[in-house]
Amino acid sequence: MDRGPVSMHTCDSAVSLAFTILGKRWNGMIVDALSAGPLSFAALRRSVEGISDAVLSDRLTELAEALLLTRVVEPGPPISVAYTLTPSGEQLVPLLRQLGQWATAHLPQSEEQTER
Repeated sequence: MDRGPVSMHTCDSAVSLAFTILGKRWNGMIVDALSAGPLSFAALRRSVEGISDAVLSDRLTELAEALLLTRVVEPGPPISVAYTLTPSGEQLVPLLRQLGQWATAHLPQSEEQTER
């Protein structure tokens, strides 16, 4: 079945769009951390080793704007905020895991990556 150049261009555009979000450092790790369930900001910061508060805040905003996660405020007391994946974000988790398996099998890794 010949899909022609239009379909290939559409696929390329969709992949490019996906990587504008997923290609940013930390975003995949944030989605992976949230795959276990809702987490507070502090719990996310502990789960994503090396990320600063400012970058985590920026990335959470970007992922929320991309409709991959939601910010849920519980009125309390005390007031608490949790981040959780949307259904779109949840559908991304198996794809990220497959991508990680592929990378492990096919891409050279530095010593630092091997130690993790």
